[in-house]
Amino acid sequence: MAEALGVDLGTMQGWESGRRPLANMKAGALLNLRRRLGMLGADPAVVGLLDAAMDADQIIGAGLDPSEVTGTHPLASWVHTRDTAHMLAWALTGVAPPSLRGRAPASRRGPVAVAPLLAPADRTLFFDHLRRTAEAARRPEGGTLLHRQALYLASYDRGPEAVAWTAHALHVRRGALARRGWSEHWAEARSTATALARLGDPQPLLDFIERSLAGDDTAEAANLNYWAYWLGGVRLPQSDDRFMQDRELAGWDPVTLLRGLTHGMHHAPGYVDLYAHTLWALLTAHPWLPQASPPLARDLVERTSRLLDEGLASGRARHELGTVHYVLRDRT
Repeated sequence: MAEALGVDLGTMQGWESGRRPLANMKAGALLNLRRRLGMLGADPAVVGLLDAAMDADQIIGAGLDPSEVTGTHPLASWVHTRDTAHMLAWALTGVAPPSLRGRAPASRRGPVAVAPLLAPADRTLFFDHLRRTAEAARRPEGGTLLHRQALYLASYDRGPEAVAWTAHALHVRRGALARRGWSEHWAEARSTATALARLGDPQPLLDFIERSLAGDDTAEAANLNYWAYWLGGVRLPQSDDRFMQDRELAGWDPVTLLRGLTHGMHHAPGYVDLYAHTLWALLTAHPWLPQASPPLARDLVERTSRLLDEGLASGRARHELGTVHYVLRDRT
């Protein structure tokens, strides 16, 4: 591999062990490496995850050695995406990103880790840092983006004491959930509700959909914009949450968002209601979508049918899924 890439063996071993992070390469060298990997037959989808992996490495590095952070914390300087969150989950929980599941790694000699899972001591250190960061960012000068992203990632720690701390910290922020429609705290309320659903408390998310999302045009647009960014439909990185307020819905491709929502639904137990409402809102805003991709529409018909049969969604979600199911069948 080193010979094929034109690097020495020590460099290759440094990349594999993490001793020489790819993020430390010069920009031109990294660009050439990515292109060389493609020429050698690497899966383009996997090569495309290098950016998310390096983003996750930066966040992990900041948690393991805060003294190395120069300037702004990585969780305060950009809104992270689903790919980055999945990479972090891989290192923190051992659960492989859905985009990499089913890809059997090549057999190698000697003991090889099955996942880039942090050692228990490092995971403890990282989550302790996240909790301290979230607490510090509660102050006005700390930054809303840093607070909500640190608190959301803290919900990946499933130890009993950690769950209790996270639940308490999230419930302290429940005031944001009481606001109706769009407000400057909307993104914080959404993160709070989804993190509580991750911890097994779905009611705040149901309340958020009912009070802070449904029927408010700005909030509905913000939800679609956020989903489009989260699922990779917005190509440019965003340094804060202001992009969510674009009422024109012009910064992303609706078909890409429909595909991401369709393929992600079965990965989101506990979030079915949010998926259902978002699909309903997307098809309401863009009723031509079923004709744009008939195979995707047929796939979604099957998935919504299964969800309706399982009966796991709330009454509102069942009604919205039923509407989506009818619209898709009628227009494909």
